[in-house]
Amino acid sequence: MSGTDWTHIARNMRREARFGDRVVPCFPNRARNLWAMAAASAARNPDGEALVAGERRLTWRQTEEIARQYAANFRRIGLQAGDRIALLVGNRLEFVLALYGAAYIGAIVVPLSTRQQKPEVAYCVNDCGAAALLYDEELADRLPPDAETPTLRARICADRITAFLQDGAEAGAPHEAHEEDTALILYTSGTTGRPKGAMLSNCNIVHSSMVFEACMELTAADRCIAVVPLAHVTGVIANITAMAQCAGALVIVPEFKAAHFLAVAAAERATMTVMAPAMYNLCLLQADFAAYDLSAWRIGGYGGAPMPTATIQRLAERLPNLGLINAYGSTETTSPSTVMPPALTPGHNDSVGLPCPGATIIAMDDDGREAPAGEVGELWIRSGSVIKGYWRNDAATKESFLAGFWKSGDLGSVDAQGFVRVFDRKKDMINRGGLKIYSAEVESVLAGHPDVLEIAIVAKPCPVLGERVHAVVTPRASDFDPQALRAWAAERLSDYKVPETITVLAEPLPRNANGKVMKRQLREAIAK
Repeated sequence: MSGTDWTHIARNMRREARFGDRVVPCFPNRARNLWAMAAASAARNPDGEALVAGERRLTWRQTEEIARQYAANFRRIGLQAGDRIALLVGNRLEFVLALYGAAYIGAIVVPLSTRQQKPEVAYCVNDCGAAALLYDEELADRLPPDAETPTLRARICADRITAFLQDGAEAGAPHEAHEEDTALILYTSGTTGRPKGAMLSNCNIVHSSMVFEACMELTAADRCIAVVPLAHVTGVIANITAMAQCAGALVIVPEFKAAHFLAVAAAERATMTVMAPAMYNLCLLQADFAAYDLSAWRIGGYGGAPMPTATIQRLAERLPNLGLINAYGSTETTSPSTVMPPALTPGHNDSVGLPCPGATIIAMDDDGREAPAGEVGELWIRSGSVIKGYWRNDAATKESFLAGFWKSGDLGSVDAQGFVRVFDRKKDMINRGGLKIYSAEVESVLAGHPDVLEIAIVAKPCPVLGERVHAVVTPRASDFDPQALRAWAAERLSDYKVPETITVLAEPLPRNANGKVMKRQLREAIAK
């Protein structure tokens, strides 16, 4: 890939007014909305593969035709622009086709996690006022009773979609959605209190998709494997709409299992992935890793946790053509806020990358002043990808957004060269007798131990010091020695940062629907 930063991309952007009071750099030549972006790819690459799921394959021409059928039948049952369509659907073709069909009529798609239980589904459906719900048959027992979801006018089973797609329904003309119209509502993880519905506009989605296209140099020849949940912002943007922007192929895998992933990646000549670092580790642990032809794999995107140096080195040895790209973002930033140029990954593994083209990231202290270069503060982010706010929640919007910046709640720094580092969530910082400890720093060091597969650092209550450092580890083998890990950490960290106690798990770390480690659950477990 060319270049070591994004200045050559940002140079071609222009400043535009957004959402009334924001002025941000944007790509000048872009699709007006989500449907226009997909339709442009269908026109540009009609016979190229667009969607692959097992034995099912659709070209871009076929994808556009079927999406129009979805749109026609959405209109047949009375859905129109602005209505919300909830998707309780896993990684399958119907998720993508429903997304495009809803975009055609200007409806708002509300993806729900397949891990959500009945009360959570009911809350989201009622909070957004969904008019229709598309669901997987195996998740039917998660659906709340009709009486508890008064806004729902239609429940559509994805496994019996052909019965819904009646012949003869007229799609009509596509709705001319405005760039600032909401296209997606994605509910935040809800680690504290009720989840909030982040409103992703058409311009947010198009802009973020173009960021991926530009920074990863995506073309119609690219083939992306989606193994993260499509209902997550990474699944929707880094996988679905990034391929819609470049007219590439999306290979959909229901869930991540290392052996199956490697077989699909080899068979489909995959060129791109965006996964958690642990997934790359699990691939490398497969005894027959070398047997798979992964020579087409050129982009290995990752985020959410540091990539252990040992993993970077092993991947470089086994897949020399694979460029590792760290990225940092969130639902509120429509996925990417930073992207690490792959040429710089080996030398800056402690950084999540440089601000995306057109993005401004600053570290702000508690007094609302920008911290000096390299010093820690709360990361505030402004770009064309930052959402306009939360669905029908003015108080939360006012609290989290200021002058176009989104207050991330993450503690981090921006150095003089622009490299962004993320140390912790403000609420996850450990205060050991007045000494501040950033769990991400400790995790990054301990993740480099050869016996560690996954690790999380959390605060353990202490009546004397307030909090102490505790590690929760998923080891690579059953003969793992916690005390050896402590000794290893003591050689690399200040003494007060070394975990004083360690919990060893036989299973992976618990993660929420968005793939983030549920540290609150870990803290509650060790506090008992």
